[in-house]
Amino acid sequence: MQAINDFILAAAGQPWVLFVVLACCIIDGFFPPIPSESVVVGLSAVAATADVPNPWLLMLVAALGAFSGDNIAYLIGRRVGTRRWAWMRGPRMQSAFRWAGRELRKRPASLILVARFVPIGRVAVNLTAGVTHYPHLRFVGLTLLSATLWAGYSVGIGLFFGQWFEDNHLLGAVIAIVCAVALGIVVDLVINRVRRRPPMVERMKEPEA
Repeated sequence: MQAINDFILAAAGQPWVLFVVLACCIIDGFFPPIPSESVVVGLSAVAATADVPNPWLLMLVAALGAFSGDNIAYLIGRRVGTRRWAWMRGPRMQSAFRWAGRELRKRPASLILVARFVPIGRVAVNLTAGVTHYPHLRFVGLTLLSATLWAGYSVGIGLFFGQWFEDNHLLGAVIAIVCAVALGIVVDLVINRVRRRPPMVERMKEPEA
């Protein structure tokens, strides 16, 4: 176990680790299997007690990568659509695309901000925004804000839980990642519940029993 902790600490202090963070955050914007949250949260948990990598620099790199990935997804959606590749045509992704299209017409700003915190949700919203030609400048502004909030949230969770495990960086990183994933699942469940509820107008029209 000590050897693993030493390896994690040594890797976290290398300059190349920030390039890994940047790459993961960019790719995660349009390809959901890449676990960018886990990378950012895990490294920030190490930074809580080891001071490497620098948390502020980690947050900046994560925000830059998230912003870039979201806007690459927008451009892919505009040029390619949402059925070009096999992973896009799965029932869950197609359901997410249909939901994103409906919600973008109703509440685009709040949707783009919240979707950044849900892995599949963010990809669906970003691609659909491109397909529907949502104004690009407005999308850039919203994703700049959402990427900054997401990076701060991810680093904050890692720092919060990582400070409790000064002598066990692996355990601190694992617990921080599990908590971040759990929070993401909660957000996803809340969004799913909200989107399944009929609009208020329809509920008011329902006849009383």
